[in-house]
Amino acid sequence: MSRDVINALDERLRANREGGGRERAEKQHAQGKLTARERVELFLDEGTFEETDALVQHRCTDFDMEQRTVPGDGVITGHGRVDGRPVFVFAQDFTVFGGSLSESNAAKICKIMDLALKVGAPVVGLNDSGGARIQEGVASLAGYADIFLRNTISSGVVPQISAIMGPCAGGAVYSPAITDFVFMVEETSYMFVTGPDVIKTVTHEEVTKEDLGGAMTHNARSGVAHFASRSDTDCLAQIRRLLSFLPSNNAEAPPVVASDDPPDREIPELDDFLPKDPNKPYDIRKIICCAGDERDFLEVHEHFAKNMVVGFIRIGGRTVGVVANQPAHLAGTLDIDASVKGARFVRFCDAFNIPLWIVEDVPGFLPGTGQEWGGIIRHGAKLLFALAEATVPKVTVITRKAYGGAYCVMGSKHIRTDVNLAFPTAEIAVMGPQGAVNILYKNEIRNAEDQARERERVVDEYQDLFANPFVAAERGYLDEVIVPRMLRRKLAAAFSLLATKRDTMPAKKHGNIPL
Repeated sequence: MSRDVINALDERLRANREGGGRERAEKQHAQGKLTARERVELFLDEGTFEETDALVQHRCTDFDMEQRTVPGDGVITGHGRVDGRPVFVFAQDFTVFGGSLSESNAAKICKIMDLALKVGAPVVGLNDSGGARIQEGVASLAGYADIFLRNTISSGVVPQISAIMGPCAGGAVYSPAITDFVFMVEETSYMFVTGPDVIKTVTHEEVTKEDLGGAMTHNARSGVAHFASRSDTDCLAQIRRLLSFLPSNNAEAPPVVASDDPPDREIPELDDFLPKDPNKPYDIRKIICCAGDERDFLEVHEHFAKNMVVGFIRIGGRTVGVVANQPAHLAGTLDIDASVKGARFVRFCDAFNIPLWIVEDVPGFLPGTGQEWGGIIRHGAKLLFALAEATVPKVTVITRKAYGGAYCVMGSKHIRTDVNLAFPTAEIAVMGPQGAVNILYKNEIRNAEDQARERERVVDEYQDLFANPFVAAERGYLDEVIVPRMLRRKLAAAFSLLATKRDTMPAKKHGNIPL
């Protein structure tokens, strides 16, 4: 083989590795960001990255673009391994044409997405782009649409994860929005459909990029993002940790991780953990962590809709998705945001064969005109639909309150939950005692000489009747009332029993979830 040919190849590959050059790479570092290639190499297991389409260049000839070409054309694509498992990845390179999307590099991204779908491996996108390449016009827009289609087709087949590690604006935001999980880096990343300048022109509002679409805005207010990271390095480590809980595709079970934590470990501290006053808050995450292997819990959507907690634990080395009411925030009531948060997480777990543990302490749906006018009926129905539809193993544990329609929604026996357990402190009723006595004992209270004492008496009477799990257990709506210290042992036994569960929905194209 001619040495000249080899030298020509080496020169093209060198140009590809250099991207936009040292000066632009240093500018990236000065902003607290890694380059695209540094991100890929840090994310994947060392030495496993196999790059594809390293020599692809754009074909645009307008605006003298034919004079400006870089091998790779502003996006790095390929595959490698994370903890030994195959993963496909693309990383937009802001040092080359601002990471803008061209017809050619969109084709690169589509190619690896197609291959990931065929082989059944996750796709991770590292986004850092100025948007569509203006010089290419509609060809660039077509590239976005090609990616959106593949995001949609791949949904529920292979996990899709987006990391926003710089700008992501305009039409570019819709690809991450379709994916399963969105990571953002604090102070260096942002997402929005229209930027601050356009907003100021159209609505006369003044807002910064950070307030409009920064990491915490989308983690805490909009719910678009699921994780907020301190740095690029932290973000990539978080993605690796998330992937460790997930299967590679919808035909596989999640990976099993060796654990020295005995499945039958008792948790004595739970016996006295719940407050004696049923109206006092507590942190449901304590119960979740106690139940998991090594007390480890990966919380998802931590900063959004804090009255609902979702995330992953392992029991006996196997992944379990957790959906829990949080009494420490809004008393654990279900509102619009919590319902949507829970529904989306449930549907992800169901799509990827991840069993569900529902931890219930819910006094009902949040009242108020804001909720009613905002569509709490429709949004609450999303969570109900998702849990009723899910065919993966489902185990519900009622720790305290289970009132009204919220009792039905949160994994009740009536919507095909497989195993329903309750602590002795469980209260299962149509409504709380204060509201109930106003209806049931209205006349007794009105006619009593001492109305305050009579109210106190009938509240106690109502609590004796319903502030316990035994009526539900007598009807078979609960399978067992358990001592709290036995929680992990009971969960391990239930999920072990359900490991071979098979359940189906009637044949149909798809259901019509109340979007």
